[in-house]
Amino acid sequence: MKIILCGACGRMGGEVTRLCEERGVEIVCGVDIDMKPVPFFLYPSFRDVTEKADVIVDFSSVWGLEERLAFAAAHALPIVLAATGYSEADEALVREYSAYIPIFKTGNLSIGVNLLQMLAKRAAAVLSEDFDVEIVERHHNQKKDAPSGTALMLAKAVEEAREGHTERVYGRHGMVGARHYGEIGIHAVRGGNVVGEHEVGFYGEDEIVTLSHSARSRRVFAVGALRAAEWIMGKAPSLYGMDDLLQDIVP
Repeated sequence: MKIILCGACGRMGGEVTRLCEERGVEIVCGVDIDMKPVPFFLYPSFRDVTEKADVIVDFSSVWGLEERLAFAAAHALPIVLAATGYSEADEALVREYSAYIPIFKTGNLSIGVNLLQMLAKRAAAVLSEDFDVEIVERHHNQKKDAPSGTALMLAKAVEEAREGHTERVYGRHGMVGARHYGEIGIHAVRGGNVVGEHEVGFYGEDEIVTLSHSARSRRVFAVGALRAAEWIMGKAPSLYGMDDLLQDIVP
């Protein structure tokens, strides 16, 4: 497998680089506006890339999304989108390009987190709507978007299980009054060097059910990225996610 690594000079770019070296996966070149020393050719823009590859792995940001998608479409390359913080316009752009190329997009590449999403959806379906749902996510103090893409994934899982009879509430402040029926509380904590922690709590009259996941290092996301990259090669143009990959693991 030959990879073009976007966001090559970031923290996750470093994790992917180290993992590729361990596993004998070739990074043919990297793309990053922040040019730093890396063990492969590095370009500030996809306009400069001439190397041939099998797949693009994108750990950059939402900035420059259209350039990446246009390059992938022009070269018939699948792409793994691992950034978060996409706007509605960005999401629409991804859907548009998925008609031409296979796109793997997820708010979190950890297999464990995506298992958490499956369990949260199942729990929301089994527990009655009398159980209040609160989602808490914790990340390092340099994370730019809030709430995290994973927290939004978890909220969506609960919403799907409860067929949309829900209302998202992002934090609470002031005299908010009693909790409304169907609220999904979503709370973001930022501090230190926390890699990523997510908790989904179901609060009933006399019992509480809590599901949680804690990432101990960024390596888990690099492992998931390479797994997604291997999986998406050869797929038909469409928009894919971890649910699709997990179906091959847990039918």
